Amino acid sequence: MYSDAAAEVGRLIAAGGAGLVYGGSQLGLMGVVADAVMAGGGKVTGVVPRLLVEKEAAHLGLEDLRIVETMHERKALMADLADAFVALPGGFGTFDELFEIVTWAQLGLHAKPIGVLNVSGYYDGLLAMLDRCVTEGFIKERYRGLVKAADRPEELLSVLRR
Repeated sequence: MYSDAAAEVGRLIAAGGAGLVYGGSQLGLMGVVADAVMAGGGKVTGVVPRLLVEKEAAHLGLEDLRIVETMHERKALMADLADAFVALPGGFGTFDELFEIVTWAQLGLHAKPIGVLNVSGYYDGLLAMLDRCVTEGFIKERYRGLVKAADRPEELLSVLRR
């Protein structure tokens, strides 16, 4: 179900005439998204640190694969190139990137939309935690609104376009 949702995200990105900027791997859900975008005729830009080119099995089928020196450079370049941010179900790396980009928005470093694709309730716990942070006074209500969520790819992309 996660791979199917990822492929649908890629198809929708390509069909909407948008491009994809991501971490440059051929592995995992983002590799599925990248392949679907390319299959739909969309442009894909991968950004990968030199150290991880072999470890992450960089997607050598990309026309635009940018190799940087550090993870920090990777995130900064992806953030600069992107018009919006989508977190698919994932692990520590996904959480790191999601919370960094949300923090940057909170600090006013960008005003780009941020969303999580809540496939089969994957992010229910995280979304509940964010709501509790507001209730307990750790996150201001206006900043909680920085993270949009939807269960279906077309719904999330529509929310982010608005």
